[in-house]
Amino acid sequence: MIFRQLFEPVSSTYTYLLADPVSRKALLIDPVVEEVETYARLLAELDLSLELTLETHVHADHVTAGAALRERFGSRTVVHQDGGAACADVPVKHGDRIQVGAIELEVRETPGHTSGCVAYVGEDRVFTGDALLIGGCGRTDFQQGDSGTLYDSVHGQILSLPSDTLVYPGHDYKGRTVSTVQEELATNARLGGGKTREEFIEIMSNLKLAFPKQIARAVPANRQCGREAVVQG
Repeated sequence: MIFRQLFEPVSSTYTYLLADPVSRKALLIDPVVEEVETYARLLAELDLSLELTLETHVHADHVTAGAALRERFGSRTVVHQDGGAACADVPVKHGDRIQVGAIELEVRETPGHTSGCVAYVGEDRVFTGDALLIGGCGRTDFQQGDSGTLYDSVHGQILSLPSDTLVYPGHDYKGRTVSTVQEELATNARLGGGKTREEFIEIMSNLKLAFPKQIARAVPANRQCGREAVVQG
């Protein structure tokens, strides 16, 4: 498998490129609209055909490149059926499988950060979006967030995977790129170390975070797969 981890510094978003080296078919997970030219150059350099763009949820901190990439490359957008993005070409639900060439990803519903969050599980790795970050997790104080639901989702759908499964998050703010299920079970400050559901809910209720800077632009645009950003330039 061809694999690249890309980073957008304004929102500290990770985007992931996965491609089948035989068919040269590719997918992108959580692409950011400001990085379209970066993706285009990489696809050309690696001689890849972009088939799908996958969203882990409707983001509040950046605008997706799904619509821009669809217009440019003919790729199809994948969003959970409850994500609030009727624009999706491929609405998915728990247990669905996404296939591009020889690459196959299982869709696992991980609500709690938003109601439409999913993780994408591959053979040896999981792309967790904001549900599980390295050492932390996504916030639960808006966009249908619910701390108890997130605790159940992460433990039931992500931390239940084999201990050596690689964890690739949607963001990181400290330069970390990858973790494992075993590491997060042991050291995650919010969800690891044997913390109970009640302890997690208490932690999340006292974070007092400022709203994302791009939320007013990002959420409406992402409900249209980033189309508003394309129109506005």
